[in-house]
Amino acid sequence: MTMQNPRIVSAAEVARRLQPVIVGGDILAYSYVRELHRAYGVERTIVLATQDIKMLSASRFTDYRLEPHIHEAEGLYDALERTAASVLAEDPSRVLLVLGCDDCHARMLSAGKQRLEAAGYTVPYIDFDLLDDITQKRRFYELCDELDIPYPHTWYFSCGEDGPTELPVNDFPYPLIAKPSNSAQFQDATIEGWRKIYEIESPEELAQVWHNIRTSDYTNELVLQDFIPGGDDAIRTLTTFSDASGELRVVSGGVVCLQDHDPTALGNPVCIMGEREEAIIEAAKRFLKRTGYRGFANFDIKYDERDGSFRFFEVNTRCGRNTYYMSLGGQNFVELIVREFLLGEPIEYREAYNPFVYSCVPRYVLDRSMENRARLQQALEVLRHTSEPYPLHYAPDSLVHNFWARAMHVNQIPKFKRFYWNTNGKQLK
Repeated sequence: MTMQNPRIVSAAEVARRLQPVIVGGDILAYSYVRELHRAYGVERTIVLATQDIKMLSASRFTDYRLEPHIHEAEGLYDALERTAASVLAEDPSRVLLVLGCDDCHARMLSAGKQRLEAAGYTVPYIDFDLLDDITQKRRFYELCDELDIPYPHTWYFSCGEDGPTELPVNDFPYPLIAKPSNSAQFQDATIEGWRKIYEIESPEELAQVWHNIRTSDYTNELVLQDFIPGGDDAIRTLTTFSDASGELRVVSGGVVCLQDHDPTALGNPVCIMGEREEAIIEAAKRFLKRTGYRGFANFDIKYDERDGSFRFFEVNTRCGRNTYYMSLGGQNFVELIVREFLLGEPIEYREAYNPFVYSCVPRYVLDRSMENRARLQQALEVLRHTSEPYPLHYAPDSLVHNFWARAMHVNQIPKFKRFYWNTNGKQLK
């Protein structure tokens, strides 16, 4: 996509003229809000969500609006067009920037880019043809093969009419990971026993999972993968920001000390410690350059102790739920979007690895959940020296906001009790 002339000519104009509009109500939504205020003094960010999320609606920096249909493309576009019209009617000099929080939002914002740009938005997502290509698991792994990037041993099965009625369940190694090739379609499907990711322990369990998915309205592929041994701290995350030529400009990442074990949120890190891995960065550089990727990407990776490799699982074509960790590493992550897509400024290469721990859980949860005690002690030491490790706590915000942020923090204790401690670390099924 050719860069248009920026309509804001200097950083000094951002607070006065920029009108951010965020779609979604999760931790990333508030991370956008706080970092826009921290970097540029933006006092009012419009947030569109389907329900009242108190820590966002209570923020003094949000104009919170309930829009019940933003998980559907036409509902999203309609809500954004109405929002743009009202903003520009009030002040025609405003510059609109739309930011999503979920895979489905990134997909819809990319697919509707021309329509949204016509309404006045800057849409900082890759073009849809590229997004649709690289978010299909099979295609992602084909690119990994081409670029010599390790990934898990993988099998694919169509869930459509051309797919098998039964799988050769006795032919696979167990435990096994099962997940959709198309996460966005799978998220909207109606499936008995739906899980974001399936940890399969036996042929009988795989047969049941296949039956539930095969008879649902999900018609893309199911991906089966060799389970890579290791706990949460074998998982790595990498966030990249690249320019219009696909050159990596800013990178940050770390080891996942602990991930969410709620079946609806499995795989979302709740504690990350900054850690630089040259092999991961170099692999991501090759991928970004090969695809001409522009903007934020987030890679999911796991260390394979059997051969010492870092195996890539997927690329998320947006900021991750936890991309605030880049700010902890030394680079305000929202600033990159403004500089690249609105100001048109060249961005110098930077690695945001100042020592940090990003954490959405109380220390008690880390103490009770992290099996690698050496890693735990290392994380706790860095945590003690990390300013604002919890993205939802922001001192300049309202007392009511910070109350709800604290409530969400403490609520992680009963969540981990239900989904992790009471199940001996097994996935709740």
